[in-house]
Amino acid sequence: MFLSLLSLLFVPLLVIVHVSALPSPPRHFDLQETSSTSPSASAASCFPAVGYKTPSSLPSNNTESWWCDAETEYAFMGFSYEVTACQSLSELQKEFADIRNTFNSRYVRLYGACDRENFYDDIVTAAWDNTLGVHALIWFGFDGTDQWKGRRDTLFATLHSNPKAKFVTRGVQFGSEPLFDDVLSPDDLTAQVVAAKKNLSSLNIPVTVSELAYGYQERGGAQNVLDSLDFINIHMLPFFSQKASTGSQAWPLVQTDLDWFLAHGSGKKMYFDENGWPSVTSPGVQPNSPDAKADVPNEHAYYTLLDQHCPDLKAVVAGGIGWFAHIYSDNQEPGYGIYDSSGKLKFPFKPRTSC
Repeated sequence: MFLSLLSLLFVPLLVIVHVSALPSPPRHFDLQETSSTSPSASAASCFPAVGYKTPSSLPSNNTESWWCDAETEYAFMGFSYEVTACQSLSELQKEFADIRNTFNSRYVRLYGACDRENFYDDIVTAAWDNTLGVHALIWFGFDGTDQWKGRRDTLFATLHSNPKAKFVTRGVQFGSEPLFDDVLSPDDLTAQVVAAKKNLSSLNIPVTVSELAYGYQERGGAQNVLDSLDFINIHMLPFFSQKASTGSQAWPLVQTDLDWFLAHGSGKKMYFDENGWPSVTSPGVQPNSPDAKADVPNEHAYYTLLDQHCPDLKAVVAGGIGWFAHIYSDNQEPGYGIYDSSGKLKFPFKPRTSC
């Protein structure tokens, strides 16, 4: 669902183009004081820390003592995971086990939609069995229908009815990029977030929006949306900046967008949820800079860059930035996978989960 703003052509595929933040003098990160005594998650004490394993029976109803403190979570979180294929439970079990055990992932961030009955129950089962938290998603799509309302209601019903759901669902996202796509106005989106928070309050499940910096900026900042969120999920796709060149040179582009969220996010916890660099272009994935390079070395270089900047991301307010790799496999979204379409790793991938 990327598109080139230069061509002004809408291509209803996959993810949406990223545009760098509006031109302004660059700011530095609002860093918090860090020290060797800053909190860190114990590998054996909270879900879904690296080294933790879900128990054989459900814990008490109190999820507040179940989750790792968000302010201890930063660095590599896990993968965006496309569900349009409506994977079977056995496939979810296999791939979630790989996501957890091969890469030390703590979370999966769902992308796309599967409208198969009881699909989110299968997500919950696979996540519980493999000690993964889930960023669930209310998917709007691109056809302008109100199908998202049924998806919202179905998800909420499962969250209330499945006893394991609140123990694996870290948050619910509205997306993907509802402001950039002009699906809902800022006022209407804010109303949806507020209503969702009320619906899920008894489950202690927070609510957010999955969006680009530019999606907010083109709507006048949409500060009411940002103010309504429990945490902020950021699309970080610097390949689409008009200043893009290579993955290894993307840090100033990352910093520009992050600085904007730091200036407007009121100190809330933030994640890079739709975050990556493509290894190929396609009709729906086109750069906005003639210097932008899409190939496997540059995809690898971008994730290496984030790993190298782990201390910088850790120092950001609210316990640091956690980032997801977009996406698990090229079979889910061409060019963005860590695995290629034949199931082979495209490059060595062992990002840090702490630093």
